[in-house]
Amino acid sequence: MFDSLRYRWNTLTQGQKIFIGVLGALVVMGVAASLSSGGRLTNPAWLLAVAGIILLALPVHEFAHAFVAVQLGDPTPRYQGRYTLNPLRHIDPIGAVLIALVGFGWAKPVQWNPRNVTIEPRLASILVSVAGPLSNLLLAFLSLLISQLLGVGGVITGFLTTFATINVLLFVFNLLPIPPLDGSHVLFALLPGDTRRLQFYLMQYGMLIVFAIVFIAPGLIRGPTSLIMSLLINMVGG
Repeated sequence: MFDSLRYRWNTLTQGQKIFIGVLGALVVMGVAASLSSGGRLTNPAWLLAVAGIILLALPVHEFAHAFVAVQLGDPTPRYQGRYTLNPLRHIDPIGAVLIALVGFGWAKPVQWNPRNVTIEPRLASILVSVAGPLSNLLLAFLSLLISQLLGVGGVITGFLTTFATINVLLFVFNLLPIPPLDGSHVLFALLPGDTRRLQFYLMQYGMLIVFAIVFIAPGLIRGPTSLIMSLLINMVGG
């Protein structure tokens, strides 16, 4: 068994090894923080919010991508079983675990074919890409609105506010212009000329850059998240 694992490890590229190492560090840090006194995994509101993200927000995010692609004429998401809100069709185990431990993660990306769309492919790429993050923003707004209307406080308010916060974080996180995040597809669609070489280069190191931002410059995500949350709270009259 160990020989097989050693063989597989040796077949990985340097970038893949670094990715696994950083991912492992994130998991260890998340577990340590979550199991500490007052940690996230002991907070009912956090656990409810995580369940809501995994079972509702992530499927809605991916379905939004699929829905726009299908409406633009590409049946690929429907053929691949992604034109659905069924969480089992969208959940990525590693992304779901990270949601629970550190508050951000991902689902299985929806595939679509720009050759099938009925509009200019670059515009289609922008529309399909932003649909997912915008669905998270809408869910955050609705969550805060329901919290304001209920006005019950306690665990319910904590759950709704945390659910909204994670959705806004996912909105900001996914719009980072770094592959494989949605924002990168918007960036490549807006850049003039052929961007395949740039895409290939960034795809090799994209997730490493994302993790570097999470570790070294988390303010790039937390700052906009806090600002948007404040704006949404003001919108619902909180």
